[in-house]
Amino acid sequence: MDRLDNTIRPYAWGSTTAIAALLGTEPTGEPQAEMWMGAHPGAPSRTGRGTLVEVIDADPQGELGAAAVARFGPRLPFLLKILAAGAPLSLQVHPNLAQAKEGYADEENRGILIDAGHRNYKDANHKPELICALTEFDGLCGFRDPSQTADLLAGLEVDSLKPYVDLLRAHPEEAALREVLTAVLSADRADMARTVTEAATACARLGGDYAPYADIARHYPGDPGVIAAMLLNHVRLQPGEALFLGAGIPHAYLNGLGVEIMANSDNVLRCGLTPKHVDVLELLRVVRFEASDPGVLRPEASADGEEVYETPIDEFRLSRYVLPESAPARDLTLPTPQILLCTAGSVRTGDIELAPGRSVFVPADEKAEVSGPGTVFRATVVV
Repeated sequence: MDRLDNTIRPYAWGSTTAIAALLGTEPTGEPQAEMWMGAHPGAPSRTGRGTLVEVIDADPQGELGAAAVARFGPRLPFLLKILAAGAPLSLQVHPNLAQAKEGYADEENRGILIDAGHRNYKDANHKPELICALTEFDGLCGFRDPSQTADLLAGLEVDSLKPYVDLLRAHPEEAALREVLTAVLSADRADMARTVTEAATACARLGGDYAPYADIARHYPGDPGVIAAMLLNHVRLQPGEALFLGAGIPHAYLNGLGVEIMANSDNVLRCGLTPKHVDVLELLRVVRFEASDPGVLRPEASADGEEVYETPIDEFRLSRYVLPESAPARDLTLPTPQILLCTAGSVRTGDIELAPGRSVFVPADEKAEVSGPGTVFRATVVV
């Protein structure tokens, strides 16, 4: 197995302290938003044998296993991250696989450069995600029931929001959500900025259920995404709880430290809370306009102590072991590739000792035994 040396991404929304605290290092004073573990070409993990991309390219079947290569091709199909949000991320959705293939082919045919600011589809893959909280973790996930959102907006007593309140109360769910989101994102920017400013002042005054949106507005003053965010469920995860974010579900991470895993894709359609390109027409094609419960996941424990976060996709499978000091070593050998990440205590695997924030890549069929005391997350695939 290979100890991984991983890149930390300094996105502006990142916490300046959370990843450093996990790693036991001194903060740099700069944002540290994400630590990437995997073979994403943008920032592949480094090993003693080269980057993980180079290692896998040299022997895909030996590193990934025949079944994984047959199912997903000669690449690692997931990316594992430590994510540390110190400010809200952009409000966004991801396409399903068919939409991604269609959108990518269309933009390729139109000759849009892959790094163009208005490009939506960087690849032909979908991007389901799972976030598991290591600390209390706040986020937005899925549309709230329109009648509840109407009550929330009405409580602000902002005159310019009244047409949205009326739409949410008068129309069936799908039409109400579609019409209001379309109106918010298509409104005159100056008029919407005034509405957002009034709404933010009211949110700050009222507190309670309005407090998360006041904080969002503080980071993104005048952004239409503030009103769009008020259409969504606010959720606060406790450590060990998780959210699965499937295609078409609008979401945003607001604050906290977590382990995130996703299919290896860069396809993001933004709804707001960002200076980046917002393609309203394409966004409306991809969003699923249906109210939904956020669906907080708690792991299912198996007889050997593995706690699995069940999801409906195969590109990744995330689980957790909480290893007591006195327990015998657990055999984690699999016929599929794995990344093992320690998040607490001290975990030993083979002759490698992992402190919090440290990780290893385990090739398919390679012996992998772990012992504690500590907590280790295991990322692999389903074949």
